[in-house]
Amino acid sequence: MTKGSLYNIAVVGATGAVGQKILEILEERDFPIKQLKLLSSKRSAGTKINFKGKELIVEEATNASFDNVDVALFSAGGSVSKRFAPEAVNRGAVVVDNTSAYRMDEQVPLVVPEVNEDDLSTHTGIIANPNCSTIQMVAALKPIKEAFGINRVIVSTYQAVSGAGNQAVEELKLQAEGFLKGEEVPSEVMPVKGDKKHYPIAFNALPQIDLFQDNGYTFEEMKMINETRKILHAPDLAVAATCVRLPFFTSHAESVYIEVEQEGLTTKDIWKVLENAEGIILQDDPSNQEYPTPQSAAGKKEVFVGRVRKDLDHPKGFHMWIVSDNLLKGAAWNTVQIAERVLEKGLLLK
Repeated sequence: MTKGSLYNIAVVGATGAVGQKILEILEERDFPIKQLKLLSSKRSAGTKINFKGKELIVEEATNASFDNVDVALFSAGGSVSKRFAPEAVNRGAVVVDNTSAYRMDEQVPLVVPEVNEDDLSTHTGIIANPNCSTIQMVAALKPIKEAFGINRVIVSTYQAVSGAGNQAVEELKLQAEGFLKGEEVPSEVMPVKGDKKHYPIAFNALPQIDLFQDNGYTFEEMKMINETRKILHAPDLAVAATCVRLPFFTSHAESVYIEVEQEGLTTKDIWKVLENAEGIILQDDPSNQEYPTPQSAAGKKEVFVGRVRKDLDHPKGFHMWIVSDNLLKGAAWNTVQIAERVLEKGLLLK
């Protein structure tokens, strides 16, 4: 990034939960913006948003919206990205896409800056932001893999409702209030995309995030499996995932089991690697009940790791607990990080 340079930035999906967080971070980071364009669907166009003390009006996204844009940050759903991202690139913008639309495209780098920043140099216009639950896991796994090798990963997630959008957050509030008042909790809320059967989320646990695939895994679980392999450049890595939605608002938590390649390791060996890893905060003191929780991680950009312990049966097995704010490191912050490093490395298209 040339010192003093300013850039034209577009945020697509500016009125959504992640879009709002992206704007907060752009302002907080004093991102070098010359002109900021806020884009959305026709339904949300006209919404007024305050940015750095100025009131900006959200515009409906069209092809022409991306004229003279240097970087476009997309977070408005896969269909929107499929429609407009190529057009934005054709008009000279680098696209950082926060949807699943391009994540497994072989021509599109899938990036967590602390993990595989060098992959940014391979982009041809579009850079994909990984799934929120994948981001925090690979951030913790990368330093361990580099130091000791990893042969196997098994993860169970405990994911916040904000991962399903603002509507899900409001539904949880309404359901919880109704339940505590002794009212019947409606069953038609918290729908799973494309499915016919729905369950309430308040005081519940839903072992389904997104649609089931033919192999019995959900799309969310397959995203974690395939994205982890791509980001870590480990196509043969054994990965299994179970993804669960729980009734809290912010931050995803994960119970992760790994089997390392190197023999004779102790918990302290894993601690030492994590303590020195970029973007990782180790909170692991069982004697003082110190470990990360969704509440303690909310509003923070880092990935928190605790409860590291050696498996009692497998000599190379270790367990750990990983928590991070799904709207920040899991989405908006990772997106802005990518944009910052694209500018720093001089990787714009024009």
